[in-house]
Amino acid sequence: MDGIDKLFSTMHTAASGLSAERARIDVIAENIANARTTRTPEGGPYRRKLVRFEPLVERAADGSSRITGVRAAAVVEDVTSPMERLRVPGHPDADADGWVEFPNVNATREMADLITAMRSYEANLAVHESFVEMAERALAILR
Repeated sequence: MDGIDKLFSTMHTAASGLSAERARIDVIAENIANARTTRTPEGGPYRRKLVRFEPLVERAADGSSRITGVRAAAVVEDVTSPMERLRVPGHPDADADGWVEFPNVNATREMADLITAMRSYEANLAVHESFVEMAERALAILR
């Protein structure tokens, strides 16, 4: 890695974090929007989705490697959380005994995840803004 790449590696790392957290925020918003969707095109109730992150790894010519950021690798369904079953006779999706299966979306958990994602996004944005400010000061010194 040459000098200019080293200079901008911090910005690249922060930008990758911004992108990953934005994807997480979008998925959380989708979960909240579908918290009461009992019928999807695939059949059955909506299933909560999660974003899986993975590190961005850079390999050097000497065989060493280092983590240079993060990316949203996949959006997966939460298959470990149980669906909520409520007795709602007369609901269009109720079974013969009046039981309806609702999504495994918990609004409190989603809001907590949203706050965490927003804080992470803000932290990456602060790093980005600090880098820009530092670069502007360096350019002002060179003038």
